[in-house]
Formats: sequence, C-alpha cells, structure tokens
Amino acid sequence: MGKVTGFKEFERQDEAYTPVKDRVKHYKEFTVPLSEPEITKQGSRCMDCGIPFCHSGCPLGNLIPDFNHMVHQGEWQKASWLLHSTNNFPEFTGRLCPAPCEKSCVLGIIEDPVSIENIEKNIVERAFKEGWIKPQPPKTRTGKTIAVVGSGPAGLAAAQQLNRAGHTVTVFERDDEIGGLLRYGIPNFKMEKEVIDRRLAILEAEGITFKTNVNVGVNSDVKELKAFDSVVLCGGATERRSLPTPGIDADGVVQAMDFLTQQTKVLFGKDVKDQVLATDKNVIVIGGGDTGSDCVGTSNRHGAKSVVNFEIMPKPPGHRSPTTPWPYWPLQLKTSSSHQEGVERNWLINTKEFIKDKNGKLTALKTVNVEWKMVPGERPQLIEIEGTEKIWPCDLALLALGFTGPESTLADKLGIEKDARSNYKAEYGKYQTNIPNIFAAGDMRRGQSLIVWAISEGREAARQVDLYLMGKSNLPSKDMSGDLVAM
Repeated sequence: MGKVTGFKEFERQDEAYTPVKDRVKHYKEFTVPLSEPEITKQGSRCMDCGIPFCHSGCPLGNLIPDFNHMVHQGEWQKASWLLHSTNNFPEFTGRLCPAPCEKSCVLGIIEDPVSIENIEKNIVERAFKEGWIKPQPPKTRTGKTIAVVGSGPAGLAAAQQLNRAGHTVTVFERDDEIGGLLRYGIPNFKMEKEVIDRRLAILEAEGITFKTNVNVGVNSDVKELKAFDSVVLCGGATERRSLPTPGIDADGVVQAMDFLTQQTKVLFGKDVKDQVLATDKNVIVIGGGDTGSDCVGTSNRHGAKSVVNFEIMPKPPGHRSPTTPWPYWPLQLKTSSSHQEGVERNWLINTKEFIKDKNGKLTALKTVNVEWKMVPGERPQLIEIEGTEKIWPCDLALLALGFTGPESTLADKLGIEKDARSNYKAEYGKYQTNIPNIFAAGDMRRGQSLIVWAISEGREAARQVDLYLMGKSNLPSKDMSGDLVAM
C-alpha cells in the first residue's frame, strides 16, 4: 500500500490554522488545506504493514489502506468510492472524528501515524468539487414505510441505507433544522453548516422525506408511528449532566449546549431571546472534553475578559501513557485549536459553590483541589486537599459535563425497555428493542459516544431493519453475524 518507502521519505504534514488574531474574529472554518501533491505524499506514507490495525480502530471498518493507496496513485474517484462504501458522511468524520484509526496505525509505533482523517476529508471534498457525489435513488420501492426519529449522524445514516434498500423513509426532527447536534451542537468554526446542507440535498434527491419541528411524544402523538412498518429511534443521548453544588441556580450558570446552540442559531438569523454572551465576562468552563473546548473557542469569539477551564481528573501525560499502549486509544493530553486561542487550564479541581449576589447573579466560584485515591478492586475515591480552597471571579459558568443518557419520554410512551444506564435497550448486532418493529441506534442505544460510532450504528441498524422487513438484505455490514437469514 502506498509507496513502499514512503513512510521513510515523507514526514507527516497536517493542515495549518490561520492566525489566532484573525480567526477569533469570525465563526468560519479556519484550516489551511494542504496542496494536492502534499496530500498524495501523505497517502504514500501508508505502510504495507500486513495487518492494518487501523481497520480495528475504526468503528466503521473503513478500507483505510485501500483509499490511501488510491490517493497515492492519484485515483481520487476510486478513493471516493472506497471511502463511501463504508462511510455515508466522510465530510463529517473528516472534520469531527477524533480518529481512533490513527491511534492504532502501525506506523504510529515508531513515528507519527498516517494522517488518515485529513486524507479522508480531502477525498470527500475533491469528490464534491468534481461532482462525483450524486443522488442514488433506488430503482424500485418495496412498499415498506419506515420512520426514523432523530436526524443526527445515526439517523441520517440509517435513513440513507434504508432508502437505498427501496423502503420509503421519513425522518422526524424536533428542532427547526435537520442535523441534530451536528447542526447546533458543533460550532461553525469546526464545521460550517453548508457541509450538512449539501449532503441533505443529496438525501432529499434520493427520496428521503424530512419533517422538522416534530418532537415525537411531545407535540406529535407516538400513535402516529404505528402507521409505519418499522421505526428506528436515533434521538441521541441528550440528558445533560449537572452538579449537586450549592448555588447551581445562580443567574450565570448555563449548560454548555444551550450556550453553543444559541450562538449557532444567531449566526443564521434565528430569533434567540436573551442570548447568553461571554462578552467582557470572566468565563469558567467546567469540563475538559470537546464540548468544553468548543465553549472556550466560542467565548473567545464573544470577546470574554478571561477564560478558565476546570477539569476534575488529573492532567494527562504529554505522550501516550504506558497504561494505554498501542493500538489502544491513548491516555494523552489533547490541546485543541480552541485551547490555543487562549485559556487557563486547571486539573484536579472541584467546584464547591457557585457564589451569587443578593440579586441571584453569579459573581464567583469557590473551588478546592482534589486527588484520586486508587484502591485495587474498589471505585476511585475523590479526596479534597485541605487548605486549597480558592475563590475565582466568575460572571459566566458553562457546564460542559457531558450527558447522562437519552431522554426517557419516547421509551416510556412506547413501552421500550431501558438498560441499567437508562439507554434504550437493544441488543448489539440486532438493534431490536423489546417491541419487534422498533429499533434503536446511536447514542440513544449505546450512550454518549463518537460520531463515527453513530454512523456505524445507523448503518448496522438499517441492515437489521431490512432483514426484519424483507427476510434478507443486500445492505453492507461490517459484521455479518447479525443476519436472520444466511446469505
């Protein structure tokens, strides 16, 4: 694969960023693409490694060495075909996926791994530019109707696969635009929404019907789902985690997703009453994950006076921890482009109180330093360090603490069983709930996870729905063990 000596000749090159002083003035993507010759070199770095562990690292089972080789050969259209054979939306994953494939790249044992994610992004962008991505409506229809609830990556993937099988698919979205968290949860500077819209145009041309402002079980009776032969629930894990901390009700303590959603809606001229702004405020972001990073980037674009980030866990090492050796996902410090734009990062710190004035407005946070006590066979214990309490000036505290699971409304009204973590219970490989014609996929089934897992689950669930309705399926699968009928 690639050039036999390519990994010896060429170093890894990643996209550059425009200067911080320029990019914080707008909400557009700010990467500087590599030239075509340079991308070709990057594809050439893919080793003939014998066993490509990148396959096992990718939840979609992408044919990574194959499309890398096509890029090396200059066969971009073939690369696009290979990429789309396993991934419905590489323009999403090429921007947003944390790339577990790269962390399991064999080349990564001895030097920088192949830049798989960036190659993927360049392939799909070239394909759109050249007009190779065209609608593929089915030649015949089965007469079966399917409702997909939720239009995030899992729902969109399931819808496209089922439509290609010839079923008539309707996607229901409770928000005013299609895309789920891709639309309003991901800031524009990470993915401009035109990227979603051009793919939606393809899906609509293929025959999929989209209905917005339909919150099934709230403003739409769940009984309406009975009109469909099958239902796929892809509503995500949207129950936000909070803190059992005094003063949490202060005016100025805001859930991160509300903050991010408002900003994106304002960008597109939506009516947002009393938008939460970080302008001229001391902002503290609680939570050190990707959502916390997005809040940092957005706060800096608002013109915050200061931005501080709290994380209750220890600071990860600068290089792969020996506790997570190759090819596992590494415990390692991640510094995002938003972090580079300006933030004070703090680890092993716990918020003890949100301090407010007599009018209920947030004025400060009281914290304490902590440590984790590890006892073999027991859950880690959080220990406060005496004498480390501190008061931090704060006008806006953003809670970026992740999600506890899916909302229970649909499960309760449909009679769907949930597992011990409150996820909608559906066996992996089958995706079928206790109600035979209702399936679940994505974060709603597995809990908060990666976009690449959501797409994978949508694809796999679609095959199981097809098998349920037709007794056989020609839809592809990375795992054929879920077949109801031997093929």
